[in-house]
Amino acid sequence: MQKSVRYNEGHALYLAFLARKEGTKRGFLSKKAAEASRWHEKWFALYQNVLFYFEGEQSGRPAGMYLLEGCSCERAPAPPKAASGTAGGKDALDKQYYFTVLFGHEGQKPLELRCEEEHEGKEWMDAIHQASYSDILIEREVLMQKYIHLVQIVETEKIAANQLRHQLEDQDTEIERLKSEIVALNKTKERMRPYQGNQEDEDPDIKKIKKVQSFMRGWLCRRKWKTIVQDYICSPHAESMRKRNQIVFNMVEAESEYVHQLYVLVNCFLRPLRMAASSKKPPITHDDVSSIFLNSETIMFLHEIFHQGLKARIANWPTLILADLFDILLPMLNIYQEFVRNHQYSLQVLANCKQNRDFDKLLKQYEANPACEGRMLETFLTYPMFQIPRYIITLHELLAHTPHEHVERKSLEFAKSKLEELSRIMHDEVSDTENIRKNLAIERMIVEGCDILLDTSQTFIRQGSLIQVPSVERGKLSKVRLGSLSLKKEGERQCFLFTKHFLICTRSSGGKLHLLKTGGVLSLIECTLIEEPDASEDDSKGSGQVFGHLDFKIVVEPPDSAPFTVVLLAPSRQEKAAWTSDISQCVDNIRCNGLMTIVFEENSKVTVPHMIKSDARLHRDDKDICFSKTLNSCKVPQIRYASVERLLERLTDLRFLSIDFLNTFLHTYRIFTTAAVVLEKLSDIYKRPFTSIPVRSLELFFVTSQNNRGEHLADGKSPNLCRKFSSPPPLAVSRTSSPVRARKLSLTSPLNSKIGALDLSASSMTSSPTSTYSPATSPPPHTAVLESVSGDRSISESTPAMEIAELSPCRSPSTPRHLRYRPPGGQTADNTHCSVSPASAFAIATAAAGHGSPPGFNNTERTCDKEFIIRRTATNRVLNVLRHWVSKHSQDFELNNELKMNVLNLLEEVLRDPDLLPQERKATANILRALSQDDQDDAHLKMEDIIQTLDSPKAECFETLSAMELAEQITLLDHIVFRSIPYEEFLGQGWMKLDKNERTPYIMKTSQHFNDMSNLVASQIMNYADVSSRANSIEKWVAVADICRCMHNYNGVLEITSALNRSAIYRLKKTWAKVSKQTKALMDKLQKIVSSEGRFKNLRETLKNNCNPPAVPYLGMYLTDLAFIEEGTPNFTEEGLVNFSKMRMISHIIREIRQFQQTSYRIDHQPKVTQYLLDKTLIIDEDTLYELSLKIEPRLPA
Repeated sequence: MQKSVRYNEGHALYLAFLARKEGTKRGFLSKKAAEASRWHEKWFALYQNVLFYFEGEQSGRPAGMYLLEGCSCERAPAPPKAASGTAGGKDALDKQYYFTVLFGHEGQKPLELRCEEEHEGKEWMDAIHQASYSDILIEREVLMQKYIHLVQIVETEKIAANQLRHQLEDQDTEIERLKSEIVALNKTKERMRPYQGNQEDEDPDIKKIKKVQSFMRGWLCRRKWKTIVQDYICSPHAESMRKRNQIVFNMVEAESEYVHQLYVLVNCFLRPLRMAASSKKPPITHDDVSSIFLNSETIMFLHEIFHQGLKARIANWPTLILADLFDILLPMLNIYQEFVRNHQYSLQVLANCKQNRDFDKLLKQYEANPACEGRMLETFLTYPMFQIPRYIITLHELLAHTPHEHVERKSLEFAKSKLEELSRIMHDEVSDTENIRKNLAIERMIVEGCDILLDTSQTFIRQGSLIQVPSVERGKLSKVRLGSLSLKKEGERQCFLFTKHFLICTRSSGGKLHLLKTGGVLSLIECTLIEEPDASEDDSKGSGQVFGHLDFKIVVEPPDSAPFTVVLLAPSRQEKAAWTSDISQCVDNIRCNGLMTIVFEENSKVTVPHMIKSDARLHRDDKDICFSKTLNSCKVPQIRYASVERLLERLTDLRFLSIDFLNTFLHTYRIFTTAAVVLEKLSDIYKRPFTSIPVRSLELFFVTSQNNRGEHLADGKSPNLCRKFSSPPPLAVSRTSSPVRARKLSLTSPLNSKIGALDLSASSMTSSPTSTYSPATSPPPHTAVLESVSGDRSISESTPAMEIAELSPCRSPSTPRHLRYRPPGGQTADNTHCSVSPASAFAIATAAAGHGSPPGFNNTERTCDKEFIIRRTATNRVLNVLRHWVSKHSQDFELNNELKMNVLNLLEEVLRDPDLLPQERKATANILRALSQDDQDDAHLKMEDIIQTLDSPKAECFETLSAMELAEQITLLDHIVFRSIPYEEFLGQGWMKLDKNERTPYIMKTSQHFNDMSNLVASQIMNYADVSSRANSIEKWVAVADICRCMHNYNGVLEITSALNRSAIYRLKKTWAKVSKQTKALMDKLQKIVSSEGRFKNLRETLKNNCNPPAVPYLGMYLTDLAFIEEGTPNFTEEGLVNFSKMRMISHIIREIRQFQQTSYRIDHQPKVTQYLLDKTLIIDEDTLYELSLKIEPRLPA
């Protein structure tokens, strides 16, 4: 057996000689021996792919050789240093370059080499890499794969050629057989007809043979062409081009529809109204026409040109080049800025013009035009608002299916970037459009109209049904029973809350709303909210038990009439907490804004508070914040992007707190921070207000206009003192105080003293929370005392109205009527001037209005102590935020016990504050009570309770249940499932993730319930064997769907219509032929309402204009909106700032969802019906349904 490999030694020596003489790389290298740490210096020479090494440079015979083909070379780390080596030796080892040659087969140890210089080592590595022929091996592998592929193609073609050859041979045989038969037939014919004349020039049989040959040739050609076409059709490029073409076709259709909408707007409204404005008795002026329609005619002309260009491109299909069209369109799209900027004003002018009966009648005639398809003028004016975003979405989809090497990709990307830039500019203009549309829709529902809704700054907050308790006589509630049917019917009111007003309406049988003649429109500046009526009064001693603590009062004190009280009852504690929280927040906002405007304005023409103009941080962009041009409810620019620190700073700014900002923050804070961080910030504000609040905020809190102060003193009367200082009401107003008990609030300050910016150093160094005036530094103070006197003694009946106004210049609308301003010591109001900053007076009045001071603390000391003012204001802010958080976002605390305990500890710490005012103490106790309640919604029926009642021995069948019973219980079940979804599941698209069942269990339960109900409807119809029973079942389910529509359960409508549209039922032509025409028309109407066309356009219009809670919308519509927002906009900018504009859009959707969640149906649970609806044994799976459908009505033969 051979033990070694023989090779030609002479040839190897010759190659070694060539390597020494002409080698690619030569030089000394150290080679690692077999021992672990021994290195031997050898002289290496590389020739082609062979590496020789010699004992020395002069050696003629090589010591060894390595074949490098297929090897790899890489750098190796230096070996560990020996502990006994010298320092010089260690440095020398560090400078050496180590590399290893790895061979591609097993059994060959790697060759470890080293050299002295790094550049030399890299040269050796490059030379060895080239000698390994790795690139050539890769190319060889690629060529080999191509060769194998070509061989396979050749073999396939050979097989196909053999098959075709056999087919041709078979055809030739068949042709020869046919020829022989023809010859035989011809001979037979000649024998049978000997006297027949000459046959035609070409025999018909020969023609048939030629036709067969032609058919075969055509068949073979078509077969090859079909194979080529099918291969291309299945290719990714063809699929991408099909999608791209489809996007373009859809864009052309959308553009055609948009041009038609503009055409209707111009020709059915604009031009007729221009002619009407030129008549003898014009119902509208030309200026109003121009203000309403703006430049819509110019927009129409522009898009007609663009549409013509698109149609010309379609004519040249399949070569679709669109970039040059967008290049022409882009510079002209700036005209949309004017339209968007003035769109709100346009709608306001239109609403004002509708107050004219002639114009309203004429407009209704125009809207009755068949071309309008039942749409109002406001709808057509809104269409241009969404055209730019539609172009951006289209270009985004188009680029997704455009190859990178496409000729117009760069142009399309440029057009998309320009449109996005234009959209960002227009974003600030369209932010309030939805709110205005909502206001106009509500205004049109009210028969009498409502002028306050035409104010563009009037922001919609919430709506719902409340019960108004009948007569309130002499401040005493009439004792009525909550459960009485008459109270529910006669006292039910439709209520609408806005940032400035509260509307109370009754609903007629036709669905129209009527404002109450007395107390229909309540101005919140004149209102005081009483959440918990005091049970100590004799007349309401049992109100808590009678009403179940669901009632709350609104005390209205109009300046020109007698005060009155409105008592409202909420359906549940949760809804009561939501209503009172929103009302209190709106009242706080409007009063703080009004006070700050009065305090800081420079003159009567200035509408923006002086403090906002002075504080650049509130409106000027910075590295950690970016503002939009839109103002919020506090007249402060809305935040577009901001850091988490700046958002927390805005949340705790003592000067203002916008309710829309607070709702957005509490809805979406989980995306960019945690509840612990928010609570820690609130705790810092309470414990260390001077260090936690920005210095600028504290300074501006005490700013006063010194120039105006001097003018007022010269005149002897201050206009600011003659205004009504609207202090925010306490969080929970107590009515326990007697009207004859004296309550004093002293505003003590030195005369003619000028108060400048707040001295933080002095305030922080003050060890005591009190401070006194020094006679050496200030004149003796003049004191103004606000006393509570009896209503009979306060002002004589004979006192003229002017004297009353002079005696009470500082009376707040929220101040009870028995409070009057009385100067001390018999001095007149003109001689008494309080030089304390009005903001300071506001803080003190807010903190102590209507309550006595705690013992041990002097009112005079408190008045003059800035630190006390800041502490009281900071405490109110913290309690306000906590109250809003606990009442409207209770799920945060139910799911996070640690957060709940931390809030309880903070509230208990607040209660231990010795300086806490009575109303603050009561507000804190109310929050503690609300947070400590284990179940605030104990009256609400839950799905678990219904499932426990399903064990009834007798189950109802479909025939014994009425359509009304089915519709009511479907609505009840749908709303129970819908309201159980916590709002945090709407964040982050958890329903689209792989772990969706763990992240969004309630959304998945809602989806499963929708599918189960739809499957039940389809299964019930397919259970009937005869046609008539199936038709009757369909008609009954359509009636159930229509009742669901009347009950505003659009989720139930979609459950039933989707079941009827399933292929297993839709294909039953004989069954549908038995269904009545009225039922089919009703089903078409229902399908049109819940159609997904235009992102559920019809359903959105119905929910906004014709639907009031309680209602069950289709959840998938909102999930689509949230997914669109999440995918199209990032949570953070490239600079790491929070995209608060996106948070605002998400919050708007969540608020709309929670509005429908919080208002429950008043439907009694019927276990016999729900047992049928939740019986999963009745459900048939999809495949079985279709098989059953085929058995009922088999397919017709083709």
